[in-house]
Amino acid sequence: MAKEDTAVLAAAVQRGDRRALSRAITLVESTRKDHRAQANALLERLIAHTGGAIRLGISGAPGVGKSTFIEALGNHLVDKGHRVAVLTVDPSSAISGGSILGDKTRMETLARRDAAYIRPSPAGTTLGGVTRRSRETLLLCEAAGFDVVIVETVGVGQSETKVADMTDMFMLLLQPGGGDQLQGIKRGIMELADVVLVNKADGETKNLATRSAMEYRDALQLLHPRSSDWKVEVLTCSALDNVGVEDSWNVVLRHHETLTKSDELNTRRADQARAWMWSEVQDSLIDNLKADPEVMRNIPELEAAASAGEIPAGKAAEKILDIYYRQNKASKNDGSES
Repeated sequence: MAKEDTAVLAAAVQRGDRRALSRAITLVESTRKDHRAQANALLERLIAHTGGAIRLGISGAPGVGKSTFIEALGNHLVDKGHRVAVLTVDPSSAISGGSILGDKTRMETLARRDAAYIRPSPAGTTLGGVTRRSRETLLLCEAAGFDVVIVETVGVGQSETKVADMTDMFMLLLQPGGGDQLQGIKRGIMELADVVLVNKADGETKNLATRSAMEYRDALQLLHPRSSDWKVEVLTCSALDNVGVEDSWNVVLRHHETLTKSDELNTRRADQARAWMWSEVQDSLIDNLKADPEVMRNIPELEAAASAGEIPAGKAAEKILDIYYRQNKASKNDGSES
């Protein structure tokens, strides 16, 4: 893509052109080196037009009703005049690497709304519940004029916390049924939550959901809050019956107002940008290391030795890094002599 083409694409994204936005996201998700340079140039043009959206991260175990809730919330927001982007991360197929669940098929009514944009991405091998390029995708959606960006993560687990490094609010969806179930929820995930939502408060489980909310509320008093200015709220809702959805959004607005008044929102976003920068440094270094031909030639032997217990894993890693550093030093010397 030529420099002029990048400018044209950036202008189209700013106009809210959905096809241009999809092309831009595909570009930033590409692993090709030339595409990475183009993606960075595109983001550089658009960065001044980002930051205006409410960024909401939603997590919860599979089957808790995340997609049903997000669709109900998204439709509610569109009805109120908002433009909503939903970034969903699906488990990846081990064969094709593609998305298994296909979120657009799970949010049919929202996907048909002109003011909504749903972008499913396969999680691939990335940990943290989001893809490596989720933050860049979020920025592109903001540049395209979406004022609410929802990030749905794969599920609750030890590596899910990265969603908190790119959103303003972390919403945790839970099933009705406290007590023993509470023991199965990772403490770190609970401490990240800004609001806990007990879904499926309908039919036979309505009373159970109410009791569960009380138990979760009591349990949260024993945990360290994420923000000193905000007390974690626990609500019940029925995404299926569209009950409690508006109350959930009102909590998001109160949270956003609280963080804005205390300037914690700016501080949090600045911290997130630094964290994401170092995450990208780490990922890029690993990519470059694995792309080194000499490193690749030695990896099978070192992996086999470590697996067989012939050398410590730390020693094998040290050898890989030594090879990489020697290769880079040799390349620099060759360049200086030429």
